[in-house]
Amino acid sequence: MRRWLIRLVLLAIAGAAGFWFLTMPRVITATDLPQHTADLINGERLFNIGGCASCHASRQPAACTAKAVDRLNLGGGHCLKTPFGTFNVPNISSDKLHGIGAWTDAEFATAMLKGVGRDGSHLYPSFPYASYQRMPLPDVLDLRAYLATLPAAPQASLAHDLPLPFQLRRGVGLWKLLYIDDSTRLTTPGASAELQRGAYLVNGPGHCGECHTPRDPLGGPQRSLHLAGGPAPEGSGWIPNITPAKDGLASWSLDDVERLLTTGMLPDFDSLGGSMVEVQQNLARLPPEDRRAIALYLKSLPPITNAKPK
Repeated sequence: MRRWLIRLVLLAIAGAAGFWFLTMPRVITATDLPQHTADLINGERLFNIGGCASCHASRQPAACTAKAVDRLNLGGGHCLKTPFGTFNVPNISSDKLHGIGAWTDAEFATAMLKGVGRDGSHLYPSFPYASYQRMPLPDVLDLRAYLATLPAAPQASLAHDLPLPFQLRRGVGLWKLLYIDDSTRLTTPGASAELQRGAYLVNGPGHCGECHTPRDPLGGPQRSLHLAGGPAPEGSGWIPNITPAKDGLASWSLDDVERLLTTGMLPDFDSLGGSMVEVQQNLARLPPEDRRAIALYLKSLPPITNAKPK
């Protein structure tokens, strides 16, 4: 009996050590960063395609789902209500106390690409680093430089409201092992530069799959249904299929998709509604060639049917 107890204790210790090692946060250091002169025009473009204002623009805490007044005031306050609890979106303004004004470039890159906060703990994937991880470091540094030009917002971030066990961030390390692929390859070899650009914008900074790809019970994307739509991550509703399937974009022309991104107008002359209104407004700020590249990529996808249940 004593030998079995010893073995169980040793197994428990080995299991705990393995868990601790596998879930260890990975960081980017200053020596990992390239020599780079920031391109603020590119940084603003990434800010728009990334929809940073849609989540991080200031709201009053008592009305966390209210529309923000100033899209460049990034004091946070929006909340994301999910089956795992409520995630309160933080201040990412240039404020040095409440925002990210005091962060180093390496700390910012670590958050964007590794999903690890300044304190060394895992960030929750409500922040879409599973998509942002596909961004090259120069793009991340350009975005960081652009954010630094925006006004400071002296507004403290609210803590997330999560039940156990989701309060324990170390477990997010296991989620990352399952769903973070560390892959920057987005198209097949030989794809045109325009198609590669569209794939990058959709799957990287644009993080379209965060809403348009359905999730499994652990909150991870169902890769076999990439961009095929599904239940809304927050509450009720159905996110549409944006692959060229019958229940998606099959009947849309390339120009139809590009027109939607530019004006918000659907082929039947209806217009977008809900959260997509703000997404489209962000996309309208992109250069026309970027919207064309996005449309080209979406129309090039394999059609995946995932019709809304009746």
